[in-house]
Amino acid sequence: MHEVVGRLFSSRSRAFIFALVLAAATIFAYRPAWNGGFLWDDDVYITNNELLTAPDGLRRIWFSLDSPSQYFPLVYTTFRIEHAIWGLDPTGYHWANLLLHIGNALLVWLVLARLKVPGGWLAGAIFALHPVQVESVAWITERKNVLMGFFFLLTLLAWIAFSDGRTKRPWLFYVLALILYLLALSAKTTACTLPAALFLILWLQKRPISWKRIFQIIPFFILGIAMGVLAMWWERYHQGTSRTVFTFLSPIERVLVASRAIWFYLSKLAWPSNLTFIYPRWDIAPTHLLNYAWLLAGVFVCVAIYFLRRYVGRCVEVAAAFFVATLSPVLGFIMLYTFRYTFVADHYQYLACIGPIALASAGLVNLADVSKNSRTLIFSVALCVVALLATLTWRQAAMYGNIETLWRTTLSRNPSCWMAHNNLGIVLFEKGQLDDAIVHYRTTLQMQPNFWDADYNLGTALLGKGHVDEAIFYCDKAVRMQPNDPDAQVALANALLQKRRIDDAIAHYQKAVAIRPDYFLARYGLGHALLEGGKFDAAIEHSRAALLIQPNNADCHTILAIALDEEGQSVEAVKHYEKALQISPQSVSALNNLAWLLATGSNASLRNGARAIQLARQADQLSGGTNALVLRTLAAAYAEAGQFGKAIESARTAMQLGRSQRADSLVTELQQQIALYELALPYREMAK
Repeated sequence: MHEVVGRLFSSRSRAFIFALVLAAATIFAYRPAWNGGFLWDDDVYITNNELLTAPDGLRRIWFSLDSPSQYFPLVYTTFRIEHAIWGLDPTGYHWANLLLHIGNALLVWLVLARLKVPGGWLAGAIFALHPVQVESVAWITERKNVLMGFFFLLTLLAWIAFSDGRTKRPWLFYVLALILYLLALSAKTTACTLPAALFLILWLQKRPISWKRIFQIIPFFILGIAMGVLAMWWERYHQGTSRTVFTFLSPIERVLVASRAIWFYLSKLAWPSNLTFIYPRWDIAPTHLLNYAWLLAGVFVCVAIYFLRRYVGRCVEVAAAFFVATLSPVLGFIMLYTFRYTFVADHYQYLACIGPIALASAGLVNLADVSKNSRTLIFSVALCVVALLATLTWRQAAMYGNIETLWRTTLSRNPSCWMAHNNLGIVLFEKGQLDDAIVHYRTTLQMQPNFWDADYNLGTALLGKGHVDEAIFYCDKAVRMQPNDPDAQVALANALLQKRRIDDAIAHYQKAVAIRPDYFLARYGLGHALLEGGKFDAAIEHSRAALLIQPNNADCHTILAIALDEEGQSVEAVKHYEKALQISPQSVSALNNLAWLLATGSNASLRNGARAIQLARQADQLSGGTNALVLRTLAAAYAEAGQFGKAIESARTAMQLGRSQRADSLVTELQQQIALYELALPYREMAK
């Protein structure tokens, strides 16, 4: 059996066939994620990332601090290219991740083959089909992981060619390795661990690590350190890891987290059960002796590897060193923003897992060599393991089908995950399921009382339910905890505006604009509040600014049109009403306001009774015939068209609704307008 397998992969044609089979198996295993939707952070990276569409976006991606997350310029560049090709269809982005992952699996096989590590083909298959990789492949945001891995592995291939004394023009491969390494760092900074892999390759190949070799690796170290320092600065000052978060672990606590994390990742490789998007955050207390068990186990393994190396060679120590070194940036020694809610994540070990996988694969193949009578059984077991991993990957990929499934599955596996409760609340809020969203927000605050995101999210949901006073309470609490959060400022301003505390609302909208001038919701809300406060010039200014950010927002066009009409600029107002209806044909406010202007405007050249009737009827149908203002508009439209009987009928219906709703001022206006209609006179707004 082993001879057959050896011959199978000895020729290029057979290897090509295996590569095709592996690619097909991987594609099939990820079938549930092919057409998955956008998930968490995908909005930041893609759907709401102006760098992908702005004319100067490419320059800003590479040479500014405008990136919404860390400095991942190569990742954003690929997203920008894809956005130009297939827009916001998530399928294309998913397939790009999947194809990169397949390429990485084949590169793992090739790297191990160049290093003469037995079972490289099996390691490539396990790497491709292991379910711990699903998070890196099925989550579009983790393009940075698969893209970094692609160039990381290509760099290793170039280094192997350079360090091989038989290579012609080795310095060409050295320069190529540096270029590929820069691309890897541009995709994700955790590629900074690559210099350790270069040393390990030399060590595994038993090549002398001379000063010459050290000087050859130094440029890689310099590049890695520079990007690592940039990432730490970005994470702390630009991404939101404040000093409080940054210093919340003592040195001994960091060591304890790191030692436990190493064993956690190994356990998920060996037994990939209960994989989830966010794992429970461990309670690490230096006073609990049990927390030191992971560290002591690690020390024991290191000692065992040292004494066993004379029997098993350098492969075990190289695999272990590669695993730990590649994980080192995410083990806890450096504080990450994600440590707010978890210390570990499957995608952290995307490349690190190559070490244990390669070691296990090589051990299995060597065992088959030694136990010739059991070769068939051993390779059958290996095939079954790969098939089982592919099945588990299929199941795990289904978790990433859509964002609601992601958070519900996370909660089923980690019920204490406050982040999942909060984010599921956001999903439910966007679906209009406000009661369910409120439940999840309240659960979040029970777990994390000082989590201001949940406070203003809860406030926003309560506002949607009409509980304005309680909404103000939670939004105000969020603002007091985090005054520089523009989202919290806008949420409070929205609640205050609903309470008709217009000046207070304006003040908070202005604070949000000062914090983030390009924040659409702040600009739009400020324009709306200024309009409500009768400050029409300022409302026009901020509404125009909001439309520069989101030109296709129907509500903002409507607000601008109202303000323009109040300032006597009715011609331009009509244009913005028409634009609003072009974007949102069923906007009752745009339909009603445009119909009113066309029916009652002081500018005779704009009046159009027939069009006003059409618009007002549509608004009346959409509002179910229960909106007194719309019926008042319909009456005015009939009057403008000379249909005074219908005008009187609609106005009287509107007046009845107004009385039932205790809208006394509206009832008085309607009485005056009915008097005009009875005299066969249309109603006219006074010139402004």
